[in-house]
Order: sequence, then C-alpha cells, then structure tokens
Amino acid sequence: MDAKISARSLSSALGGWRSREPAYEALADGVRLLCMDNRIAPRTALPAERELAHALGLSRSTVAAAYRSLRESGHITSVRGSGSITLPLRRHDPGHTRGDEGAIDLQQASPPAWPGLSGVIAEAAADAASLVGRSGYDMVGDERLRAGIAARYSERGLPTDPEQVLITNGAQSAIHLLARTLVTRGDRVLLETPTYPHAADAFRRAGARLVGVPVTTSDGWDLDRATQAFGRTLPMLAYLMPDFQNPTGRSMSDEERAVFLREAERAGTTLIVDETTADLGIEEPRSGVRSFRAADPAHVVRIGSVGKTVWGGLRVGWIRGEVGLLRRLVAARPEGDLGTPELEQDIARRLVARLDEIVTQRAHVLGEGRDAVTAALRERLPEWAVPEVRGGVSLWVGLDAPLSSALVMDVRSRGLLLSAGPRFSIEGGHDRHLRVPFTSAPDALVRAADILAERWPQVRRLAPDAGVDALATVV
Repeated sequence: MDAKISARSLSSALGGWRSREPAYEALADGVRLLCMDNRIAPRTALPAERELAHALGLSRSTVAAAYRSLRESGHITSVRGSGSITLPLRRHDPGHTRGDEGAIDLQQASPPAWPGLSGVIAEAAADAASLVGRSGYDMVGDERLRAGIAARYSERGLPTDPEQVLITNGAQSAIHLLARTLVTRGDRVLLETPTYPHAADAFRRAGARLVGVPVTTSDGWDLDRATQAFGRTLPMLAYLMPDFQNPTGRSMSDEERAVFLREAERAGTTLIVDETTADLGIEEPRSGVRSFRAADPAHVVRIGSVGKTVWGGLRVGWIRGEVGLLRRLVAARPEGDLGTPELEQDIARRLVARLDEIVTQRAHVLGEGRDAVTAALRERLPEWAVPEVRGGVSLWVGLDAPLSSALVMDVRSRGLLLSAGPRFSIEGGHDRHLRVPFTSAPDALVRAADILAERWPQVRRLAPDAGVDALATVV
C-alpha cells in the first residue's frame, strides 16, 4: 500500500456523485470513475466506512454497500485490519483502454500521427551511425535541435538563443521538472480552472497549494479573480495555457495577457506558459508565439513539445527560459531522468524545420473533426451548450444538468471513453461540463454524439430530482 486518501479528500474528489439511485451504487460508480481517471492511484487505502459516511452525510450501511459493490466489480479489496485498498485496473475494465476493441477512446485529446512522420523516422534511422558514437547522456539536449527551436522563436518575433532552450522528455516532463525545482511544500501555485489535469497533479505532488482562476468558453479569464488571487496569495508560480486552452479552447486577449503579466510581476510570480496547443489554430493555421512583451521578461517561462502537433508517441519537449533558470533545472534533472533519447531528438530536429507544413495539415484534420462533432451534438442534444472554438483539441460542452460524471460512467459500458468535467477542476465542481475532444476521425465523433444522445435521457431519468436541483444552483 503506497498511499491513503482521507474521507475529506475523497468527498471533495467525488463532487456531485449523487447522480442515480440507489445511493450506494451511485457512490460506488463515483469511486470507480476516480480510479479509472487515475485520480485515485492503485494500492490507495480508502477511508474507513464510518469516516466516509460522516463526511458524506450517509449511513454507514450505505457506504458498506458501496464498498461491497466495488469489491464485487474488482476495483477494491478489503483486508481485515488494513481496510479497503484500490486495485490496478484489469485489462477488460472499461477504464483500461488496451484491449477495448471497437471502443471510441476520447480520453486522450491527441491527434493521430502526422502522415509524414514515418518517412522522417526512416531518415533519422538511416543516419543512426552518427548518433551511437555519443554517450547518450545529455541533460541539456542536442545543440542542433535547440538551435532549430531558438530560430523558430526568433523568426516569430521572440529573440531566443539556443542557450535559452532545454530539451525534455515531452511537455509533461518539463512541467514535473519545473514543479519539483521551483516549488517547496506549501507554496501557492495559480492555475486556470478548468485546467490540464496532469499539470495540476504535478504541482500537487510537489507539495503546492493550488489557487484557481476561472476561465470560461464565453467570457475567457476572470481578471478580477486573477488580480485578487495574485495579490492575496502571492503565488510562487502561475501555470497558464493562453492559446487554445485545454479543455475550453479559449485564447487570451491582449488585455488578459497584460493583466496576468502585470499581476505576476507585482507578486513576484514566475509565469509558466504552456504552448503545447498554441500551433493548433484551425481558421488561421499559425505557428507564431504571442509574447507578453516584445521580449519575454525573466519571469516568463515557456513550455513546448511536438506531442500535439506531430505525434503523442514522440516524447520530445522543451523549456524556453533564462539561462540561470535552465542551469538550476539541469542540476535538478538527474533525480528524474538522465536526458532525452538521441534518436528522438534527431527526429524532432528534422520535424521542427517542417512545422509550418505540419501545422497546415493539422488545421485541416482538426477542422474536420471539430465541425463533425459540433454539428452532431447541436442536432442531437440542442439543450447542451456547444461552444465555438477556433483551434485546440477539444470542446468544453455545457450540459443542462450537473451529471457529467454519471454520463461518463454510463457510456463507458457502450464503448465510449470520455473524461468527466471534474477531472479538469482544481477545487471541485465542473460536473455540468464534459470535455469532448475532436482529434478522432469524424465518423467516430459522430458515433460518439449518437451514444451521448441515446444515453443522456436515461442518465437524467435515473438522477435523484433533489440532487439535480440542488447541484444546479452551484456555479
């Protein structure tokens, strides 16, 4: 057993779990969803029945029945004297996507590989003899790749030297490295809510106390809340996705960028700008950075990768920042890894030179998916709020009842795998929203809309009326 979750933490993570009757099965489904989303890791001890019953305002018998249902479905095991412990997902579990033949997996908002990638890999492999003579352990990254990334920034209006670029094992590795280097336990970190959940997880693991600033598809970033949060909490870091934010698809205006920069400067906050989706414009394919100023201030750090633009299986990312910061990161890096693989870097070097071509192709593919699923959802579920987005990877769809978690659990048994709104929250809530990626083929996305439309009336019918009415008042 590696971890334990308290009754209070589990209650918060469950959010609006009371989405069906009987109550014990709704509670069991809520815990199953947390396990499937990896919000509760395998081998985690659950709270004692009495403690969870008190936290949720339930009878102990209801919690006991929920735990019994979880044991029967193979999600937990109970050992006398040790309590109940979550188990790894089984291969046939709907949350375990491998082996789910015919499933529509919309949990990962990642496009298929760029069609020209295999040819670039073959070119790099043909030159492998020039790579294997190196040690293979390089904490900074291939000089030619760093030069290509720096040149790209410079061409787009942000003068950059190769010494300001550090190559990482993808953007997630960059986020983890920044978190464990710059955050000490108890530091506050400001994030958008909803946000990219793996970033929030990384900062939590580093011991940060998360502070949320709302962002919506209709109104963008809440600047009043942002100003108050910076001034009140003086966060050590702020993590933002200003272009085609995941999951909302919203992009910051110049005013919003100016406010975040100003308030971060006043608070002494380092701004981490995640640009992994910044190249994914659809109406106007572009690959230009939008600086917070003509030249980034020292406290602005950028993260990029080839994961969303080229292929998620190519784990190459980078950090652009001041040389002094990069030296700190390099010194801290061996704790997590010993460098980015040489072959992958050589492949990425060749791809960076072709990113304009790749971005144009991506715009066409993503546009087809977006248009197909937007039209299908609006036709089949007119009561839902389907936003207009100009790029990115997903729709942040507003439901007409706070039953996102219940819907996600229901459609899993129909072969549709999605992530519920609360997965993207840092403070609880968002059960009135559902992230629908448009990175899959249009026909698969239309089938997904069909399944959602078929099952939504049943999910609403099974929801306790009082629970839905009460949750509907929560903003």
